Amino acid sequence: MSVDNGAEFGAEKKVETVVIGAGPAGLTAAYLLAKKGRSVWVLEADSKYVGGISKTARYKDFLFDIGGHRFFSKSQQVEDFWTEILGKDLLHRPRSSRIYYKNKLFAYPLNATEALRKLGLVESLLCILSYFRAKLLPIRPVVSFRDWVTNQFGRRLFRIFFETYTEKVWGMRCEEISADWAAQRIRGLSLGAAIRNAFFKTKSRNPSGDRSGIVKTLIDSFRYPRQGPGMMWEECARRTQSLGAKILMGARVNRLEYQEASRTWTIYFQTQANGKEESLIADHLISSAPISELGQFLKPQISLKTYEATQTLRYRDFLIAVLILKDRQLFPDNWIYIHDPHVKVGRIQNFKSWSAEMVPDPTLCSYGLEYFCSEGDELWDRPDIQLLEMAKTELEKLSLAQAAEILDGCIVRQKKAYPVYDKNYFTCVQVIKSELQARFPSLHLVGRNGLHRYNNQDHSMMTAMLTVENILKGEKVYDVWMVNEDAEYHEDGKAGENSQWIGLRSVPKSVADFTSENRVAADLRRSNKA
Repeated sequence: MSVDNGAEFGAEKKVETVVIGAGPAGLTAAYLLAKKGRSVWVLEADSKYVGGISKTARYKDFLFDIGGHRFFSKSQQVEDFWTEILGKDLLHRPRSSRIYYKNKLFAYPLNATEALRKLGLVESLLCILSYFRAKLLPIRPVVSFRDWVTNQFGRRLFRIFFETYTEKVWGMRCEEISADWAAQRIRGLSLGAAIRNAFFKTKSRNPSGDRSGIVKTLIDSFRYPRQGPGMMWEECARRTQSLGAKILMGARVNRLEYQEASRTWTIYFQTQANGKEESLIADHLISSAPISELGQFLKPQISLKTYEATQTLRYRDFLIAVLILKDRQLFPDNWIYIHDPHVKVGRIQNFKSWSAEMVPDPTLCSYGLEYFCSEGDELWDRPDIQLLEMAKTELEKLSLAQAAEILDGCIVRQKKAYPVYDKNYFTCVQVIKSELQARFPSLHLVGRNGLHRYNNQDHSMMTAMLTVENILKGEKVYDVWMVNEDAEYHEDGKAGENSQWIGLRSVPKSVADFTSENRVAADLRRSNKA
């Protein structure tokens, strides 16, 4: 991306909207506003990539996806947006992912006959007995991830297929993780549902193609940009700029000052290009920045209670060890979940399975070994050469390659990849949300980190789309906090099957439609979970 060095600034420049962050949410908002002729500036801290965690990183002509991004949404607006930006550059890809457990690969979602065969008769019977025990004597109240999954699958299957991987991802015990995490990501999936899906999947479609009977997480195909997810956002950024919007790369925010009388913002920032502090005046401020950081920039200052809530929120970082090797076509999956406590790697991507264009030489392949960690811990700070050696050793230990076959590699670190759903997060978010909405009506929070919600890419985009609607209408008609609120994982049914704004989770038609009675009921349900 080209960098605007801020040379246009003499005095303070006035624009309608400033967007913090050029990830999916920020760029979606900027593009849609620019299409309506609104003046928009985007400030992106990264000096090289747009797209946030949805960027496509590059190393010696090899491309790789940070975290893996399937382009699938039940929202027609989101599907149409992707088509508008990339069109024919979107590939249709089969979904393929498996679980590695005890030197065996299990289909994910679970295939009942395969699981029974590979686990063995005794283990399978014990899993089934454990499942029926959970149904007869469920855990009440459901507080943690462990509670929720145990009730759905039984304790034995929880330990086999959920505990190890989940604790790698979050760096804490499953009983410390809120049940919201499980409800959001695997709602509707249980042992019984998985078995029904395995045996009766072909009968679940009606003649019109509807798959409403298939549980969440079970999509079998998706779209994917031929050069990775960053291709979408690089093109979106180019189109946004062509419409007159400005995107400043390497721009870091220093202060965000709100003038209550005029309801406008003065945004102070500096770019890497000149290091000089500049400023913008804006009617609206859209932020996808982590709310733990946003609170430090706001003037007038937020209350001590709210500030402490922002600092209580936690994030999980991760790094990818990308290994380049001769392609022996050992596994066709997009990724494999590693349920093995004897290695640190949590998931392995096969970038060639996303798109052949991710690998420049057809005789080679590249694997991305994902390690979940926290910024500043021993793993995060380990030198790249040591991380690559560890990745080589672990790949060989898993029998997915020989260390001698690995030709090259690199390390990519990603900060604040996942907002943590610990037992305090919900209360903290409610405190923050309450004060920011009351004191800063022209501040709009969007995206995964902006709302501290584990949104998928399409959910982050929807928060931006609804925010744009609010700005264009001159009032907050849509409550973006309701996107993804019902904790129902979205990967079922047909892409774009919902054509209304309410198509993505529990997005209400308007704020007024979400009555105070319903809001209280929803808050009570979520408080019980948290």
